Amino acid sequence: MSALIENLRRICGDANVLTHDDPSTDLSAWERDWRKRAQGRALAVVRPANVQEVAAVVKACANTFTSIVPQGGNTGLVVGSVPDASGQQVVLSLQRMNQIRSVDAANLTVIAEAGCILQNVQEHVDRAGFLFPLSLAAEGSCTLGGNLGTNAGGTQVVRFGNTRELCLGLEVVTARGEIWHGLSGLRKDNTGYDLRNLMIGSEGTLGIITAACMKLYPKPAAQLTTWAAVPSMQAAVDLLGLAHERLGAGLTGFEVMGQFALSLVDKHHPQLRVPLYKDTPYCVLLENSDHESEEHARHGFEGLMETAMDKGWVTDAVVAESLTQAQVLWQIRETIPLAQADEGLNIKHDISVPVSRIPQFVAETDALLQAKIPGIRLVNFGHLGDGNLHYNVQAPNGTDGAAFLRDYEDTVNTWVFDQVKAFEGSISAEHGVGSLKADKLTHYKDPTALAMMKAIKQALDPQNIMNPGRVIKI
Repeated sequence: MSALIENLRRICGDANVLTHDDPSTDLSAWERDWRKRAQGRALAVVRPANVQEVAAVVKACANTFTSIVPQGGNTGLVVGSVPDASGQQVVLSLQRMNQIRSVDAANLTVIAEAGCILQNVQEHVDRAGFLFPLSLAAEGSCTLGGNLGTNAGGTQVVRFGNTRELCLGLEVVTARGEIWHGLSGLRKDNTGYDLRNLMIGSEGTLGIITAACMKLYPKPAAQLTTWAAVPSMQAAVDLLGLAHERLGAGLTGFEVMGQFALSLVDKHHPQLRVPLYKDTPYCVLLENSDHESEEHARHGFEGLMETAMDKGWVTDAVVAESLTQAQVLWQIRETIPLAQADEGLNIKHDISVPVSRIPQFVAETDALLQAKIPGIRLVNFGHLGDGNLHYNVQAPNGTDGAAFLRDYEDTVNTWVFDQVKAFEGSISAEHGVGSLKADKLTHYKDPTALAMMKAIKQALDPQNIMNPGRVIKI
């Protein structure tokens, strides 16, 4: 392996090939996952500066049958971007590839490299007078390449779709070290298989995304945010339907948050002053983006809320009167995962169920878990607008979190995933599969689909060096 390390240093420079040979070098930032659930050991961390260096690194690794783990911001939640414990895998960090190459105002596109922090892309196009609508809690540290690799979702999927729907083209290094130059910003291209969508969501198992051409949108003339108390999950779904009817494409966000989830924010982050939650089982957060005027947006919102209250779907509501107030309301929503971590170790589920069936799913699954484990606490929140719930499970009060995970995690996962399957849902909505859920696909993925995925993996990565053991096990 010393010859490989020397070759990698020739490609990327000594300073950009980090190994354990130097005792003063700490590689834990690349070797430990964001949730601190997994700790691996890398042969080396390699930081190429451009696509040519990425291609050369891949060729060098392919020649020695060395596995590669692509990594962006390392903010994933399914252990898909850290090395295993063998000390034989190369972590290929894309953090140095962080240039925004161009903004095409007429074509409404931006070309950015995979290592760009999502927030930096948002701010760059904002200064250019446009909106890049991909938005999620980790946007200050996650990267565009990671967003594409996992097909990340976020809070505006109800209007703009997942990352896949925002991407028009990719630049990719294949498992053979070849470069696919696919960055054209075409919205129509029927020349064969859709390789772009094949790469998006593949979690680095088919190739390495090095840059992308992404859609932009005009900035709205006004954005209004409302926080509403609803008496049930069914009322939240009914309100969503009414919001679609009244606001149309203006509905850019629709989040649901359970009472216990919000109580954790209130407990651990009292400075945020969570409104309305104490007397209602659920709250929802709605965002209306209007391209006409604030007056028009407010008129639409007021009509929506008036009808919803008349029907009993909303019991109380708060409308943000300023951008600052709106940001605080969104901060409450985005703080739920942090507050849950503050409360202790927990079991996370990123699931999707048809919106119409979510009330029944929640009622049945809540009852099942509470019957199986008395005192269990359910942290239920997520993107109701696109059917994506973060259906998380907290240990009963006074229970040791680590012991709870050890004794119950696999069993709870089975209970929840079986329910998801029964309701024709998916066990991964926006976080990906990684290694945490790779074994689960055998039970919850259509066998024909699974066979097709394996065939694609074997065709594009015959040496099985691209992030092996993630998504598809060969």
